Amino acid sequence: MLQEGAHGRWTVSSSEDSTEENSDSEKPSTSSVLNAPRSEASGPQYSCSEARKAAHKRKASPLKFSDTHLPAQTSPAEKQRSGQEGLGWCLSSSDEEPEDREKRARKETLKEEKCDAPREHPETHCKDEKDERPKNEKAEDYYEAPGEPQDTWDWLDGGNPFGFFLTKVRGIEQSYNSGALHIKDILSPLLGTLVSSAQFNYCIDVAWLVRQYPQEFRKKPLLIVHGEKRESKAELLAQARPFENISFCQAKLDIAFGTHHTKMMLLLYEEGLRVVIHTSNLIAEDWHQKTQGIWLSPLYPRLPQGSSDSAGESETSFKSDLISYLMAYGSPALKEWIDLIREHDLSETRVYLLGSTPGRYQGIDKEKWGHLRLRKLLKEHASSLPAQESWPVVGQFSSIGSLGADGSKWLCSEFQESLVAAGSSVAALLKCDVPIHLVYPTVSNVRQSLEGYPAGGSLPYSIQTAQKQLWLHSYFHKWSAEVSGRSHAMPHIKTYMRPSHDFQKIAWFLVTSANLSKAAWGALEKNGTQLMIRSYELGVLFLPSAFGLDKGYFHVKGKMLSEGKDSATTFPVPFDLPPEQYGSKDQPWIWNIPYTSAPDTHGNMWVPS
Repeated sequence: MLQEGAHGRWTVSSSEDSTEENSDSEKPSTSSVLNAPRSEASGPQYSCSEARKAAHKRKASPLKFSDTHLPAQTSPAEKQRSGQEGLGWCLSSSDEEPEDREKRARKETLKEEKCDAPREHPETHCKDEKDERPKNEKAEDYYEAPGEPQDTWDWLDGGNPFGFFLTKVRGIEQSYNSGALHIKDILSPLLGTLVSSAQFNYCIDVAWLVRQYPQEFRKKPLLIVHGEKRESKAELLAQARPFENISFCQAKLDIAFGTHHTKMMLLLYEEGLRVVIHTSNLIAEDWHQKTQGIWLSPLYPRLPQGSSDSAGESETSFKSDLISYLMAYGSPALKEWIDLIREHDLSETRVYLLGSTPGRYQGIDKEKWGHLRLRKLLKEHASSLPAQESWPVVGQFSSIGSLGADGSKWLCSEFQESLVAAGSSVAALLKCDVPIHLVYPTVSNVRQSLEGYPAGGSLPYSIQTAQKQLWLHSYFHKWSAEVSGRSHAMPHIKTYMRPSHDFQKIAWFLVTSANLSKAAWGALEKNGTQLMIRSYELGVLFLPSAFGLDKGYFHVKGKMLSEGKDSATTFPVPFDLPPEQYGSKDQPWIWNIPYTSAPDTHGNMWVPS
């Protein structure tokens, strides 16, 4: 069936069976067989979404732009589509909904793990593996932290007053990696002498994760908190069999299409405790050539023995909120960490914790999680500034769920009301007068990225969802990050903010794991008396008042910022403001349709199936 809309034409498969929330959920693949041999293109050892499997396949078996024959499995619709990208969208032969699952791995991943594995791994015969790697990429570039020494900007000594960092990126000017972190930096002995750790995440490559710890910490107790079920859970447990120090906590996911999407580290040291909330999966690809965000807490000292339960709380209530979040799992495996947090002084924390946990919430519980939690925080703690009522809101994300037939169903109603809770009248909300800028990569952004088309495997917006909400695309803005040197490192970071009309100031800034979806943020039910959330998410909210800024806003550290602004009052927004709206020829990246009219940065096309 051919349809036409504002962004061109596309062909809809007769077997389309997308569901309302499925597009954003990171539902693991459970189709793999544990003991089956894997070919180079069969997929990574860890479970992954259809989008990431497609990216893995295209990395292992690229289709060069000069190739004249598409694979035998290409559907007739794809063949007709070949060379016609400018005409619009065409559905690939795979009509499964993607989930915001992020992983791209290939044969080299497994081989490199064998070569550089801890002693528990017997396989060490990798002498000739280097010759089998892709020409464009060296294994040491892909799997190791960038080797440049830490610059003189000392992030341990307060050089970053907000504790907000980006990840290091291979292939950009090193000046743009100044102050950026790799996972090995986070786990470095420079931050503390590790006693034990907990890793909360969505997608986990266990052997790779162990390698990121310094050698002296690799046998310390490690708790992995995950949301895998059935076959994918069995695969995760199988990965960990060589490591006796690893234990697991399975997050309860009782609502369909929910995921454990939270990305957090709890690091216990001899010297104290540290909390890290970030946006990266625990796989090599997410720490290589993507734009990711990290909030690194101060080192929290242990409280004197006999301290009261209320001791060590911050003005932002971070300690009690973190304990509440962990208690929501209802898992005995987390009791030890809850007790440890109680024993430490978190009073130096200046950010607010904003989480989502699966469930249906009524009464005062509605404001504990999701977008209603953001609404409550902004109402209670954000300053109301002159003319702020019509200030825009900016959302930036890497995946999009089904948001309804028009903006009134969620985006311009309950969600927008939460984003503008401080400084906007109900009348303005009802008229949707507040400008909404949604930053999501175009096809051209992905094609010209460092990774090329496979970068789109971690941007799983599907044709099934996109064709139902063409209205949404009028809000879209390009990914451009010249300010941080990351225009060609596709975003997996998710951020939300309220800038002024001239984009010189922001009233607040949020970095989170939550994409633009009702599954992540929650949706009101029963005439607004109940909030339903499907997934676990976690982020931190930066408010000027918590950093002692009486004016009620941060300056924006960006291309337009004049020299001489105090770094303590300028926030390092990681992409360009103001965002640039899509042009007439721009299309949002859709993962499950082919792109064959122009080569990517590696000279390849994209045919996902």
